[in-house]
Amino acid sequence: MKNKLKAWLPKPETVQRNRWLRWMGPVLNHPRLWHFSRKGIALGLALGIFFGLLIPVAQIPFAATAAVVLRANVPMAVASTLVTNPITFGPVYYGAYRLGRAILGEPPLSGPAISAATGATPTPTEKAPGGPERWRGWLAQLTTVGKPLMVGLAIVATVSGLAMYALVSILWTLKTRWTRRKRLQTRPAKPPRET
Repeated sequence: MKNKLKAWLPKPETVQRNRWLRWMGPVLNHPRLWHFSRKGIALGLALGIFFGLLIPVAQIPFAATAAVVLRANVPMAVASTLVTNPITFGPVYYGAYRLGRAILGEPPLSGPAISAATGATPTPTEKAPGGPERWRGWLAQLTTVGKPLMVGLAIVATVSGLAMYALVSILWTLKTRWTRRKRLQTRPAKPPRET
């Protein structure tokens, strides 16, 4: 299982040559960052999922930097940032927005309501805004939607990261105990000692 996982994860050379991580240089050579331990794997996955959900861009550098600082498994942190990808991005962010809106107690906004609130939609006698006005309208839309989205993303990222850490730790412990029990059962019994 461990060898299959290692084959799937990025190699140390690949991570060290990454243009976003090259600045870390020799720090990435520390053996503990590539070791497969319960804590390292669990923390690496948790960090990758946390940053993968929390921020839309530059997830890999943030996850790798946090993994180096906290001595987590770097390949796991880098690979698990892919929890958000072009397929999952929309549903995750929409769900986070809805969660943030519910937490903040804000009413739902429809497309026309957002446009009216930001002044982005011209009246029939006005022409469409261009240049700086358009940018201001988009910024106003972002601030209207952004607060619930950021609250929702922070909650989803934190809960998902903690849940992943706990799940991996529990599964690792159960697997270790099961393997140990199986090994003890297959070991030949010792003959009784003569007294």
